[in-house]
Amino acid sequence: MERTGAALIDIDGVLTVSWEPLPGAVEAMERLRAEGIPLALVTNTTSRTRARIAERLAGAGFPVGPDDILTAPAVTAAHLRAHHPGARCLLINDGDVRGDLSGVTLVEEEDAEGAAPDVVVLGGAGGAFTYAALNRAFRLLQQGAPLVAMHRNLYWRTAGGYDLDTGAFLLGLERAARTEAVVTGKPARAFFAAALAHLGADPGRTLMVGDDIDTDVLAAQRHGITGVLVRTGKYRPETQAAADGTPDHVVDSFADVPVLLEGLGR
Repeated sequence: MERTGAALIDIDGVLTVSWEPLPGAVEAMERLRAEGIPLALVTNTTSRTRARIAERLAGAGFPVGPDDILTAPAVTAAHLRAHHPGARCLLINDGDVRGDLSGVTLVEEEDAEGAAPDVVVLGGAGGAFTYAALNRAFRLLQQGAPLVAMHRNLYWRTAGGYDLDTGAFLLGLERAARTEAVVTGKPARAFFAAALAHLGADPGRTLMVGDDIDTDVLAAQRHGITGVLVRTGKYRPETQAAADGTPDHVVDSFADVPVLLEGLGR
């Protein structure tokens, strides 16, 4: 790898768990800032807007602002504007991310003429993923509505343990409706391309730091980015052992990333 020019950093499980900073994470971020390394926080989080994420992280001491954050909802909005302009979208999501969905028409009911929503959009799983909501999505898909998913993560790590995420439900919808979702968040190529473009960074000189070996690390490596797996968050040894690839680097936590960069010749 050439000298590192930028860093893409996952949030949940890498910097925080249940929005509480992991040990040494704030100090490591401060060190990267002091060394002038361009960075972007890239997340499939669908419960908060970029502005709210930045507010929460800054309140915990992280030196970041909204412009440093790229979310799956923001990339989803760009996809919908480009590929389904003017579409009426049914969003099923646990959390309010409307602020990151500019230019997208969100609807819950049929229009005045009785027309159903045009596109089904799945965000993050939670209380909004009721049987009624998922069954309605299923019926729209049967009628030909396209399916867009912000991610297909199977689970995530909370302070209370592992919780099911969108991917567990998405697989069932795809199979039942005999369709395939367009996934806009990580590990989609378009997501990583947007992050690199945001920083003006070259993939060969960029690190991706994540706790999900498939969605974060191996996906980034497939796009020419150096992958760094941290043993925090959703990391499990058995998941790493079963993965279909090997991370470029494995460290105990994000606190180790500055030292790793030194070793790479930064």
